[in-house]
Amino acid sequence: GRADLDEAALFGPDVKGVFLEHGDPFTMPAERLLKIADLIHRKLPKVEIIAMYASIQNIRRKTDAELRRLCDAGINGLDIGVESGLDEVLTMMNKGHTAQESIEQLLRLKKAGIDFTLNIILGCAGAELWRENAEATAAMINAVQPRQIFTGTLHAEPGCKLYGEMQSGAFDECTFREFLDEQELLLSRLELEECYYFSSHPSNVVPMQGWLPKHKQDMLKAVREMYAYLTDRLDEIPVRGGEGSILNRE
Repeated sequence: GRADLDEAALFGPDVKGVFLEHGDPFTMPAERLLKIADLIHRKLPKVEIIAMYASIQNIRRKTDAELRRLCDAGINGLDIGVESGLDEVLTMMNKGHTAQESIEQLLRLKKAGIDFTLNIILGCAGAELWRENAEATAAMINAVQPRQIFTGTLHAEPGCKLYGEMQSGAFDECTFREFLDEQELLLSRLELEECYYFSSHPSNVVPMQGWLPKHKQDMLKAVREMYAYLTDRLDEIPVRGGEGSILNRE
């Protein structure tokens, strides 16, 4: 709100970037986002980028002209949870879009000049479809050429449907072996011009980060080294802590 901007202007008048919090602000109509952007620029005149979470559905609801106006207003660097490029997974997760729709809407963002980060969930297809998930997700990523990829692994909290399915065996959760195999295949299939691969969240079996394609071989080596390190525990399912952090990796 205005009070938050007043406080930011007092303590950080020279900031160049602002991130709008609380869910998915891109769900707001373009006109309201433009008014918010105008207020930010008036209070914080050095701001160059106004970033936020977004979804494929909310990109789809905006016209090409609106996307260009939002970009011109400094709205950029959208953080988008596409999760997977496999339609079976997107249906299971109730994402509300197909892989092809992801590609179409993300290419509209690129045409408007808006950069984006893709959030990907390794293991979200389960143990039976890890290979298909890696290949389909890599194909989607290659088609849109994001500036950044953020990965984590699948985690479910007690009380949600997926957690119950994991406990009953209806959903076959990935083991260390399958998580590593999926990440290695995904990395090997990525053909990107310049993209930062950010995989340092504690839910990852192999925490790492680097530029693609520059550091691709180094990251693949890191996966193989973790494979060797966990050689006696590859068929274990990761034990999770807060936010999906893996407790039995060490």
